[in-house]
Amino acid sequence: MRVGGLASGMDIDGIVKDLMKAERMPLDKMEQDKTWLTWQRDAYRDVNKQLLELDNLTLDMKLQRTFNSKSTSSSQEDAVTATANASASAGSYNVEVKQLASSAINVSQKGITADGEPFDPNQRLGDAAAHLKNGAGIQFGTEYEFFTYDEDGNEQHHKFQVSEDQSLNDVLKGITTAENGVRAFYDRQADKVVLERTDTGDFNKSDAFLGAEIGFDSTTNSGFFVDVLQIKNGVQQSDGSWTKAEQGGENAQFTYNGALELESFENTYTMNGVTFNFNNVTAGQAKINVTSDIDGSMEKITNFVDKYNGIIGNLNEKVSERKNRDYKPLTEKQREGMEEREIELWEEQAKKGMLSGDAAIRGALSEMRNNWYSTVEGAGAYNQLAQIGITTSPNYRDGGKLLIDEDKLRNALRDDPDSVHQLFGNNGEGAEKGIVRRLEETLDRTVKSIERKAGKSTSLDNNFALGNQLKDINSRMLAFQDRLVQVEDRYWKQFTEMEKAIQKMNSQSTYLMQQFGGGF
Repeated sequence: MRVGGLASGMDIDGIVKDLMKAERMPLDKMEQDKTWLTWQRDAYRDVNKQLLELDNLTLDMKLQRTFNSKSTSSSQEDAVTATANASASAGSYNVEVKQLASSAINVSQKGITADGEPFDPNQRLGDAAAHLKNGAGIQFGTEYEFFTYDEDGNEQHHKFQVSEDQSLNDVLKGITTAENGVRAFYDRQADKVVLERTDTGDFNKSDAFLGAEIGFDSTTNSGFFVDVLQIKNGVQQSDGSWTKAEQGGENAQFTYNGALELESFENTYTMNGVTFNFNNVTAGQAKINVTSDIDGSMEKITNFVDKYNGIIGNLNEKVSERKNRDYKPLTEKQREGMEEREIELWEEQAKKGMLSGDAAIRGALSEMRNNWYSTVEGAGAYNQLAQIGITTSPNYRDGGKLLIDEDKLRNALRDDPDSVHQLFGNNGEGAEKGIVRRLEETLDRTVKSIERKAGKSTSLDNNFALGNQLKDINSRMLAFQDRLVQVEDRYWKQFTEMEKAIQKMNSQSTYLMQQFGGGF
């Protein structure tokens, strides 16, 4: 603690503070410069954020489906629906669904536990086997096997072992794998095991296992399924014949346009760019209508243009905005004496003109305007945007905003959507490059240019220009703060010496007064 003025009667602390205010002025200027650079860095990053949002939207504008999208309708929506891609031909399609695809399922022929004995599927089989019918026949450590079939009808072998420490649920979970393509579980109320394919369809093209999709071969120790779980390939009839115990495992069967009989493993089928989805059998033929979705295309194009107009409007405002030199960034000391609303209003003025006249942004705006004006060679019937009803605003204050003649654009999408797509997204070189692809390149160059100046949120300060300036100003501020400590110490030392001199003088004066007083 420093205490001054005892001898002189002066407010030394106040004098030093006033002197230090003058000394701190360069530091305050550096603090304001640092705040300004931080604001400017964030403003540039915000520009890049907007440009990247626009760049993401360009993806849709390069796809054929944006300009040639299709909508579908069905006369039997509950039985069959459809989706169509851009290559699908408009028109009517007649589909009669005769059978849905189903998954194969096999269930225990009868309860698997011994009569009257409770069974816990989570108990280790070494202890619980006695409660299962034929549980004594479980060959622990033996490799059991079952079969499924792939789409080509080839047998797939699936092997597993049963140990004494496993429970029934452990065994069934081991059987239930994506690789096996089956699902197995035990239902306690029914006292039965359910085994089913996870895929729909009829894959077993042979007579093996009575044509079942999940089969058990008695020559490969199938006893665990057949004897213990009571799941069998077939059931013997009274006449001695055998029928398949498994149910389902069928393909979808349908007729296309009354002439073509088709099957599908799944309840979907794609032909000529149209994907049919089967939900139920149909009552006769269902009519699917495929039409061009011009409204959908219009919406996507309009949304893109609106986003573009919003971004260039904002950027034009930023580069044209003048800096308000009467409002400088506030220092921490200045903030302490202000209300939050006052700070907010002050900074609103202080932040004006941060990107004023920026060459990179102005260059990008000019280049993007040129992109829209450009001719695209080899695009088909339309090689300029004006031909499909998209033009730039004649008002120079709009800064190159786009205008859409909806009637003209609708007609172009109706008459030749492929040419409209080529005009926007043609993947050519030079003059054959589509407008959006040129715009994409402009955006990419601008984003990289701004990143070199302002970096990204993950960038280190020494990797971009403004970051280096901030790093330098931080170093200068630290050095200057050390200097201020030395200056303040010097002032206090000087005033302390003055106080000592005054104290000494006062002592001498008092002594002399005493001497002179004593002589009278």
